[in-house]
Amino acid sequence: MKLFTNTVSAVIEAIDEIFNRNRYADKVIERILKSNPKWGARDRGFIAESAYEMVRWWRLLNEVSPSDDLYHLFGTYWVLQGNELPDWREFKGMDPKFILAKYDRIRERAILQSIPDWLDDMGAEQLGEKWEKEIETLNQEADVVLRVNTLKVTREQLMNRLAEDGIESFAPKGYKDALVLAKRQNIFKNPAFKEGLFEIQDASSQLVAAALEVEPGMRVIDACAGSGGKSLHLAALMQNKGRILSMDVEEWKLKNTKLRARRNGISIIEPKVIEGNKTIKRLKESADRVLLDVPCSGLGVLKRNPDTKWKLTPESIEKVQAIQQEILQNYAGMVKPGGLLVYATCSILPTENQMQVEKFLASPNGKNFELVEDQKVLAQESGYDGFYIAKIKRKII
Repeated sequence: MKLFTNTVSAVIEAIDEIFNRNRYADKVIERILKSNPKWGARDRGFIAESAYEMVRWWRLLNEVSPSDDLYHLFGTYWVLQGNELPDWREFKGMDPKFILAKYDRIRERAILQSIPDWLDDMGAEQLGEKWEKEIETLNQEADVVLRVNTLKVTREQLMNRLAEDGIESFAPKGYKDALVLAKRQNIFKNPAFKEGLFEIQDASSQLVAAALEVEPGMRVIDACAGSGGKSLHLAALMQNKGRILSMDVEEWKLKNTKLRARRNGISIIEPKVIEGNKTIKRLKESADRVLLDVPCSGLGVLKRNPDTKWKLTPESIEKVQAIQQEILQNYAGMVKPGGLLVYATCSILPTENQMQVEKFLASPNGKNFELVEDQKVLAQESGYDGFYIAKIKRKII
């Protein structure tokens, strides 16, 4: 494949912003792609994929690159992909044989899998023998998964509609509303998206709303709603009948929910900002179902957010664990007796998952609750994101 100076320099710019200015990869790449409307689909694909892959393998690239010059790091990435380097001055002094020989000598898992040492230690300690295969799987590129908006279209109808536009997809087993694209592409430009026929949502993430066992007419609270992805799924499962309170402490996140709900043809979602414990107390025992899709390390979604592993620290994981327990303790009271609470994370660490649920159930606030079942979704077993989903019932006393 031939390299072009303008697209390679766009990749270099992205990497500079992500690592030297500590910006989020998805936002950086989105901005850079918007900066040149003349780039075609192939150019855009090259820039996004190269930048993400360099972020994913950042530690490994630094280990085998002849220097920390960003062009040398790109050149190293290019060589490791099995490509030849063009005769550019930026790649002067680079010897592909030296790079490949250095790579072949590496034995340490943390370097080969391109993760910090502390994360390798933590993963091995908490997941044991499953860790190696898990981190290997999480270093693969994520599939593009759609969630069919069943309020407007069936899965088969959407599959046929996309096929008419030359977009191949398949229906994975065990995920009744999911469609997986045969190849990555910018699906947001498709008219079916503008018509609200689907959302982008990983297959594992789609298991969360299903776990709540909602029915039309119920009152449901999505207490850590963010921009409302799971609220939209819940509304579709409720056939747009009932009421969903989509709550978050960040007002800006909820603004997107209204726009998405309108596009999806949904009228039962009410965004509500959490202004403190008063907001929660007013909703005591008011909901048939409560979803706590809590903030977490995000280690289950490294496929799509590879920069997470460079932003995390052991301290930040400890901090988020304290927040998770605080949310469980304070928000569980919104469930009616006999109602269901679902605690979910996109993490694979037991300390953020089953251990948090056990701690809550053993506490005074958790004594009126019982664990119905939980799902520990590992990427190596599902092929999709790593997730944890616990279904907890409030006893009728």
